Amino acid sequence: MGRFAIPKLGFLLFCCLAVVAESATYLKYKDPKQPVGVRIKDLMKRMSLAEKIGQMTQIERSVATPDVMKNYFIGSVLSGGGSVPAPKATPQTWINLVNSLQKGSLSTRLGIPMMYGIDAVHGHNNVYKATIFPHNVGLGVTRDPQLIKRIGDATALEVRATGIPYVFAPCIAVCRDPRWGRCYESYSEDPKIVQLMTEIIPGLQGDLPANSAKGVPFVAGKKKVAACAKHYVGDGGTTKGINENNTVISWNGLLSIHMPGYFSSVSKGVATVMVSYSSWNGKKMHANRDLITGFLKNKLKFRGFVISDWQGLDRITSPPHANYSYSVEVGVGAGIDMVMVPFNFTEFIDDLTYQVKHNIIPMSRIDDAVKRILRVKFVMGLFENPIADDSLVNQLGNQQHRELAREAVRKTLVLLKNGKSLNQPLLPLPKKATKILVAGSHADNLGYQCGGWTITWQGLSGNNLTSGTTILHAIKNTVDPTTQVVYSENPSADFVKSNKFSYAIVVVGEPSYAETFGDSLNLTISEPGPSTIYNVCRSVKCVVVVISGRPVVIQPYLSSIDALVAAWLPGTEGQGVADVLFGDYGFTGKLARTWFKRVEQLPMNVGDPHYDPLFSFGFGLTTKPKA
Repeated sequence: MGRFAIPKLGFLLFCCLAVVAESATYLKYKDPKQPVGVRIKDLMKRMSLAEKIGQMTQIERSVATPDVMKNYFIGSVLSGGGSVPAPKATPQTWINLVNSLQKGSLSTRLGIPMMYGIDAVHGHNNVYKATIFPHNVGLGVTRDPQLIKRIGDATALEVRATGIPYVFAPCIAVCRDPRWGRCYESYSEDPKIVQLMTEIIPGLQGDLPANSAKGVPFVAGKKKVAACAKHYVGDGGTTKGINENNTVISWNGLLSIHMPGYFSSVSKGVATVMVSYSSWNGKKMHANRDLITGFLKNKLKFRGFVISDWQGLDRITSPPHANYSYSVEVGVGAGIDMVMVPFNFTEFIDDLTYQVKHNIIPMSRIDDAVKRILRVKFVMGLFENPIADDSLVNQLGNQQHRELAREAVRKTLVLLKNGKSLNQPLLPLPKKATKILVAGSHADNLGYQCGGWTITWQGLSGNNLTSGTTILHAIKNTVDPTTQVVYSENPSADFVKSNKFSYAIVVVGEPSYAETFGDSLNLTISEPGPSTIYNVCRSVKCVVVVISGRPVVIQPYLSSIDALVAAWLPGTEGQGVADVLFGDYGFTGKLARTWFKRVEQLPMNVGDPHYDPLFSFGFGLTTKPKA
């Protein structure tokens, strides 16, 4: 027996060395010096079907654990609106959440990192103490792409401060009917303004290198985030503005109104595109292969990945989830690469696996999806830097970003009326006065000022949601110390008459809302707003500031109002409103939306034959700053 011991020992040693060699083997896909195409190809050939389908699966934070990430090879996690690791979570708490899930992904056989996504649609809006910028409806007013780019840059830093590398923004909807509950997420009814505002993409992602091939995604490292142009396509054109409904328009109309923002986004290297819940001429966009694969991928040469909306596959059928296997077949078949499941991920994985194994969905479709997802992950440096650090935590809500948001607020304000006659303007207001009245439901309400998609999905009322400055506090900060500021939310006419105010500022508008909850057929100012306007403005010179996500019915009150300001949804930096009311800066904003007289006129957009607005697209009075 002894003579066999040495060969046996040698064989065992050989086996051990082979194992060590295998574990230390050079892996092309892990080498950042290799071209992205080579890395994708190398990784793809190593992946099993389960690993590929895992990459196509995006799940909600609430169902994600390190074990789930590891066992199902999950490619992405998201926070839905208001989904946070803890109330008032700090950046470090967010980073710990992201990293714990990431470690689950990195512990898999191939160690493919997951990407965490979040809605950062007006700043890092889910996160406590983040800077909340004006919503898009206001930003369109500025027609200032460089301002928008700076907002993108600041938002990227605040998102990265919490360890997150991917945002579901910008929304490049062209809202054609303000009855739509998402109209405030749209920059304008004019596709040219929406195209201008896609400059937020290089703000978020970084400037595209000069030699980039068309449609190839680009993200410039650890201080930038992957962006997402949404919702493809026609989301802002639905009948009567009904959310997720049907957009009835010709092919030429779709191309000229709803598609230009995507031409610009793809040319700027946007990493991802989200599909719309809505339909085009009766066909669900989530099932529209001609538009997703045929046009976006093949014609526009988009090389990033296409992601579904939240439960977007479920909603292909009516009622939702009525035939999920069918939804998976037509949704993935249409060209959707990553599916925002977001909860019941085993059902999605099982259905898709079955369909591939039974040749219902070809392997080539799966490979296309996974290549695109991996391309974005490689391009954004996720393989080299999968674990977030805390080096940027001081970026969240920092003073520089708040000053930028304040500047944006100033530029979003539109002066619609200034004095009952042209030669007697009310604005700018004098800072020095004996006694002034501030009234209205929105004067001291940070939640209303920020609107939906702030801390929670639907937004909140009140002042306890996050850090910021209400318009009331901004006024108090601005007036002369000798000026007495009286605040009464809804004063009686007698109170106003008996107090001999020098002038009044009335701040009214809409409550917070998001998506379908904001769909409105009447577009009225919330009660008691109208009675506040009447009680105040019939007794004292008044400026009315409207806080709303869209034009609202104002014509009945106009004759009793001395000055009227559209402030949209300005966000946390209410000081920007006072800056302009009191003349530290002039009014410069011009309407990027038509302001209707009556809702019966809707839809009514600039260029329509029946165009008869209260205030036309492009209107806005100007004032000069006080010397």
